[in-house]
Amino acid sequence: MSDQILSLIYTFSTKFNDPSTKLPFSKENNNISAIVKDGNANIFLEVNNDNVSLYKDTLKKLKSSIQQIPGVLSVNIALTSNKASKKQEKKFKIDAKNIIAIASGKGGVGKSTFAVNISVGLKSLGFKVGLLDADIYGPSVPRMMGVSKKPEMNENKKLVPLVSHGVKCMSIGFIIDNEAPTIWRGPMVMKALEQMFNGVEWGELDFLIIDLPPGTGDAQLTLAQSSKLSGSIIISTPQDVALTDAKKGINMFKKVNVPILGMVENMSYFTCDKCNEKHYIFSTNGVKKEADKLKIRFLGEIPIDKTLRKQSDEGTPYIVHNPNEDIPKMFISFAKKINEITAD
Repeated sequence: MSDQILSLIYTFSTKFNDPSTKLPFSKENNNISAIVKDGNANIFLEVNNDNVSLYKDTLKKLKSSIQQIPGVLSVNIALTSNKASKKQEKKFKIDAKNIIAIASGKGGVGKSTFAVNISVGLKSLGFKVGLLDADIYGPSVPRMMGVSKKPEMNENKKLVPLVSHGVKCMSIGFIIDNEAPTIWRGPMVMKALEQMFNGVEWGELDFLIIDLPPGTGDAQLTLAQSSKLSGSIIISTPQDVALTDAKKGINMFKKVNVPILGMVENMSYFTCDKCNEKHYIFSTNGVKKEADKLKIRFLGEIPIDKTLRKQSDEGTPYIVHNPNEDIPKMFISFAKKINEITAD
């Protein structure tokens, strides 16, 4: 019932325009969100103008309209501002033509594996690439890229990224013991992330790939709002429980006006060594269906593969190990698609 009410709220809201921007209040414009529970509707409108009086008449009519929806017991509408401060916009500075976040709503879906291999894939196409491991609590890049040295500091008192397979890499895992738990509160995490942006001599890059931590907390929001992202790529496995969390990540990026460049389905299937048939362990085409539903590009699928797992553990990205095999070719295809999308 709540889902039906929610759908009707979004339908009704498109009849009303933002008095400031003249755009309709719709999910497509990312300026409305709603939560419905037990018949109680809470509506959140993102606005560009601090003059609330402009919205008085529109809010009254919108509220009256939503109250007519069968099953709605109460309506509360709150205004929020999407205006970011200049200080926040300029917080993280990197000389990169494209900054792309690789994200997921939950851990364990292969986000870091994708980030590592796509970075090497873009490098193989001739681009200057950086890879930032922003997962403070569970950094994976040092192991997957086969680097464990501590970065040195140059004459400008900036850390020099470690280079692996032609990709400039930075991770908190280079600085702390890889087996020591990272027990930091929010402000320390934010400071560490800022240091890995502004305190690193990245040089000029064509692409900076950011391996985001899983979830939609403060770290993810700070990076999305402060690093001038060109876009994000959502990684998910096909089953519903993973897609539910992936949608949270998609909604977070929409809220901060970061484009979703596409979705990738990982662990799509497993090809048996004996029967050579595909086995769909988690589900079939779950991510593609969700991408179609949300009108987001579906970039492709990656199967479960023993060699991909083995090479990640050994620190040699599969795309380096044997670029002529099927899965490395998939990552090259992903890299080409990303280049085409960002070039538009």
